[in-house]
Formats: sequence, C-alpha cells, structure tokens
Amino acid sequence: MHKFVSDQGLCELLLENVPAAIAVFDTDMRYVACSRQWLSNRGIEDRDVIGQSHYELFPGIDERWRAIHRRALSGESVSNDAEPIRRANGTLEWVEWEAKPWRDNDGSIKGLLLVEQVLTDTVENKRRIRSLRSKLDLLIDSASHHAICMLDPEGRVVIWNAGAERLYGWSESEVIGQPYDMMFDTADREAGLPGLQIEEARRRGTFSRRAWRLRKDGTRFLADGIVNRITDDSGNIMGFGQVVRDITEETEHARALATNEAQLRAILETVPDAMITIDEMGMILSFSATAESLFGYSSQEVIGRNVSMLMPDADAARHNGYLARYMSTGERHVIGNSRRVLGRRKDGTIFPHELYVGEADGGGHRIFTGFLRDLTTREEAEAKLRELQTELIVMSRISAVGTMATALAHELNQPLTAITNYTQSAAALMPAAEQAPLDLVREALEETGREAMRAGAIVRRLRDFVASGELDRISFSPRELAMQTADLALVGEATRNIHCTISIPPNLSPVLVDRVQVQQVLLNLIRNAIEALKENGTIAISANQESSMMRFSIMDSGPGVAPGKEEDVFEPFVSSKASGMGMGLPICRTIIEAHGGKLWCEAQPGQGGMFHFTVPVAEIDDD
Repeated sequence: MHKFVSDQGLCELLLENVPAAIAVFDTDMRYVACSRQWLSNRGIEDRDVIGQSHYELFPGIDERWRAIHRRALSGESVSNDAEPIRRANGTLEWVEWEAKPWRDNDGSIKGLLLVEQVLTDTVENKRRIRSLRSKLDLLIDSASHHAICMLDPEGRVVIWNAGAERLYGWSESEVIGQPYDMMFDTADREAGLPGLQIEEARRRGTFSRRAWRLRKDGTRFLADGIVNRITDDSGNIMGFGQVVRDITEETEHARALATNEAQLRAILETVPDAMITIDEMGMILSFSATAESLFGYSSQEVIGRNVSMLMPDADAARHNGYLARYMSTGERHVIGNSRRVLGRRKDGTIFPHELYVGEADGGGHRIFTGFLRDLTTREEAEAKLRELQTELIVMSRISAVGTMATALAHELNQPLTAITNYTQSAAALMPAAEQAPLDLVREALEETGREAMRAGAIVRRLRDFVASGELDRISFSPRELAMQTADLALVGEATRNIHCTISIPPNLSPVLVDRVQVQQVLLNLIRNAIEALKENGTIAISANQESSMMRFSIMDSGPGVAPGKEEDVFEPFVSSKASGMGMGLPICRTIIEAHGGKLWCEAQPGQGGMFHFTVPVAEIDDD
C-alpha cells in the first residue's frame, strides 16, 4: 500500500477512472486519497479534500459509523452487502461497503480504506422482481375459477395454481414435472392432441380450443382452454402458459336457456294476445306475430321506434310525458291494471283494445311489456245487442201505449157517448123551452156532468193503476243502477261525440227500488239529455245520500230549461219535441212519487239541463 500511495501518478489515474467509490484516510480520519465517484456520491466534486478531516467535512456522521471507523483502525475488517444510506441531498441509496485498515511495509496500521459500491438499481430491480413474482403468484392462486399452469419448453408442468387443483383434483406436488398430456383422456392422448396444441402454440404463439379434459377421479369436463407461448426479449421460448375454464355447466345452462327461449317464443307466437316490449324511453324492443297481425306492421318496421307510433295522435302526444312522470315519481296509474285504450293501425284506422302493462328489471334497466287484446269484434257485437235491446224497449213502450189507448177508448166510450146524447137532448129542448119543463133540461145537464166526472174518474183510475201498482222493490247499488242504464242509453250514439261521466262512489249505500221502473226513469232523463245535446256535449250523472233518501242528479251541457218553466215540463201532453207526446216526464214523476220520492227540475241559465230525483235508501240490518 505504501508503494501504491507513493506512486502518485498511478494512484491518481486509478482513482480518477475506477467506477467504485474509494477513500483512503490516515489514522486521524484525514483524506489521503479518494476516487471521483466517492466525491460525486457525497456531492463534493468541486472541493479539494486531501488533508482535510472527514468528520469536519461531514459533522453529521452518526456514532454507528464512527464506531465502524474505530474498529477498522484497530485492525478489523467490517462490511455490509446492502445497506440504505441517506445522502446529503436527501436521496436514499442502497450501498455495498467495506471498511478495513491499510498497513505499512512493517505491518503497522497507517489508516483506513473505505470502498463503496452503489447497488440501488440492483436492489430495486430485485425488489421489483420479488413484488411482481408475489403479485403473479397471488393472481394465479386467486383465479379460483380458472386452472392456470406454466409449462417448460418440453411441455412439463412447472407452476400449478389453486384453481387447477380445484378443477382437476391433482395437488401441486402431484403434477409438478409431469407432462402436459396427463390432463387429457386416453383417446385424445392417442390422437396426439396435447402435442398438436403445444406445437401450434410454439408455431403461432397461441392456441385455443374447446375440448373435453380429464380429472384425477376419471371424470371429464368440457373446457375452454388457451395455450400461449412465452418468450424472452431475444425471442427464445421459455415455456408455455395455459388457462383452462370449466364450461360444462355454462354450456348446459346456455342450452337450457336456448330451449326455454324457443319454447317461450313459440308460446308467445300462438297466444291470441299481442305482446309488445319497450324500454324506459318508450322504444320498442320486441313485437310479436300477433302484434304484427293486429297493427299491420312487421317487427322490422317498428323495433327501435317509439311505441307512440301505434297510438292516436292525442294519446301519442301524452305518452312520453306519462312515461317520464312514472320514471321520476314511481307512481303507478297504468302498470298492473287492465284498461281499454285506442290503437292506430298502419293504414291509419283506429280500433279499441284492452291493454295490460307489466314491468320487469332487466340488468338495471326497466322493461315494460304490454299485452293487447282486440276489442273491435266484441264491442261491435255489444253495440248491436244494445241497439236490439233499445228497439225492444221502444216496441215494449209502443205496445204499452197501445194497450193504454185501447183501454181508454173502451172505458171512455160510454161516458163520452152519454155526454154527447145528453148535450144533444138539452140542445133539442132549448127551442121549446117555453113549452117543455125546465126540469128536463136540468136533468140532461146534470147527467152530462155526471158522465164527465165518470170519464175523469176513469183517467184517474188508470193513472192510479200506474202509480199505485205493486212495486217489486229490491236493494240495489246506485252505481250499478246508473252504469247499466247509461250503457243502454248511449247505444248507437258513438258518432255524436257525447261523453257521459258517472260520479257515484262504489261504497255508497244501496237503494230500495223497483229496479226496472227506476231505470226507466233514468233512461228517459238520459235520453232527453242526449236529444237536447244533439252533438258534442257532456252528461254528468251523480248520486248523494241525503238522510234516508238517495238523490240522483242528471246534468247536461245543453240549453237547459228556461226559468219559470220548471213545472211546465211535467204537465201531460206538453213537449218541446216535434214528435213527442209529452207523457214521458209525467209518467217518470208518477213512478218516483210511487216510491215515496220526488222528481224536479232546476233552471240555471248557462249551466245546462239539471234534473234530480230521490228514492229511499235500503235499511241496513246491524245484526
């Protein structure tokens, strides 16, 4: 060492170019020599340190390093393979170092030699490799639903994860070093399939195929497998990676789903109801064959378009608003209920149908399914039936009027004939009044009066028969009473744009009435309102309980009754109709009065016609 130090030129050349950090100190820790790398590591490249104290240059050196220096100066060699050191600029480096004494020719210690080798990159790379290996091991073992194994270039197993153990049944110790073909059954091995897969992956870089694989217990499973070639940076093959997934259950499930879907499609294509599904935006997702027949569109023409295209203009304009309101509030008005709506066919015709809407959650998105049943034929038949019923009622009333007229003619014929005879006799006696006794004239006139009273009695008796005939009273719902009568009254009025609303709660107390007679009163009042409206109007029917009586009200938007004429409309033979007899309202009043109620009219200018009547409420037995 002494010779080394004395050869100043050679020493400086060596310390200038050596990549290691080297420093030579005397026994007082003063610099004798140091390499450029030493100065660079400590950030003092621009300083001349020869002869200066190391502790004065770096006063922050801790006691541990001072102790190491003392040990080396006492003759001990001290070293560390890798140690983190914080530099003056704050950076942390991993350093391999050695501290040992240097001696003179006589063996005496002349000072201390420190050698450092920075290993930061090497340590970080090793740490990164360990971290990556740890993460890779964790990833491989956490893939419990995938069998992952690594093969060497000859196709022998070198890595076997937990998923492979679970799927195949072999433990890691049983398969490490075993050939790849152990995972295949005898037939595939004899056919050379494992070797073909390895060679294909070796040649093309990857190979994938769906095939049967063998478990330890001899059972087989359908596997979706892929083999990838693994190469280094130079392109040399280091081995192969294999990932296998059991798709046996998945395949069976997919096959079952396909079968169920085919069955469901067959059912939906044959049911008489049309089916349409839409998304949250109202866009059509599916359109059944029955829907195609009902609307005249093919599924290709409507799928992806808004369902409002199948509605009349008025309903189409409101549909998107209804859908948006439900999505924001969740309030159900249509979903889960069946209702009658109108649809529009491809040719523009409007038809009635019954609609039921259901809701489902499909992958976080709502799907609405509508089932539609065409009501055209049914409603046409019902309308025809109601028209026939109306005609039958009219014929019945005509027959009743004819019977009444026959009875009146028969009953009134005699008193009217007698009145005529007596009057003629009195007239014949008048010219000879001076000669004839006035008693004869008086007697003729008295008989005339009696016969006239008899005729009036006959009319009253017939009226009493109508009013006082036995009533077949039953307990009946006011709502049903009104709805049945309104349906009958509106038969054949579809083209006149007349709307009838019934505002009667279903839980209202029942009434005790002769249902046929009271419905005849309601029918007469509703038909009068329809005739007063002619076209484009509304009729409102309501009922309210007033103590022991139920009050029915029929109001229309027509011209109404003139003020002061409220009672005139109930006079017999008084009618505003050109062909009317003026007997309808008087008979209605008679029927209502026979029930113990009353019938009246209100005249409110500008508010239309308003008729009211009362009938008794049925007594409810608390027992």
